[in-house]
Amino acid sequence: MESAKGSGDRSPRRSRDAARAAGEVIELLEVLWERGRDAVSSHPVSPSQLRVLYSLDREEGINLRTLGELLGSAPPSVSRLCDRLEALGFVERAPSPVSRRELELRLTGRGKTYLRELRARREEALLTAIAAMTPTARKALVEGLTGFQDAVEEAETVGRPKPGDSTMRSA
Repeated sequence: MESAKGSGDRSPRRSRDAARAAGEVIELLEVLWERGRDAVSSHPVSPSQLRVLYSLDREEGINLRTLGELLGSAPPSVSRLCDRLEALGFVERAPSPVSRRELELRLTGRGKTYLRELRARREEALLTAIAAMTPTARKALVEGLTGFQDAVEEAETVGRPKPGDSTMRSA
């Protein structure tokens, strides 16, 4: 007799249903996030600009080339994104102490405040929705999200090329 985690749980139909449900949740979160961005600032930033802010929050002091690699974007596009964020007062460019030819990118106090307020509004929206769930549904959510995160991390590790290897292994 098969366990609850048997092949029945991995059927293509169940996977499609789970992917569809996840997609719907992502769309709902995007709506919530959009409301949060609009409420945080009179100068809402685009999703691409927000990715820049998140990247600089994690990797403070990187240069444009490194930021472009993180974002998978061409240098002119990254430069324009940073120009706009600098005009808003969210990002500053400063000479690198390592190389006079490079500029470091950093969040300003205003940029850090923007992210802190945005994250707080998002957390508030999530807490409101999660508080309305039953304890059983909350537990299932935690288990499902943990399983999803583990699967993504495993797929990234398996699919990552080894140093010096020009081909990607399949996941």
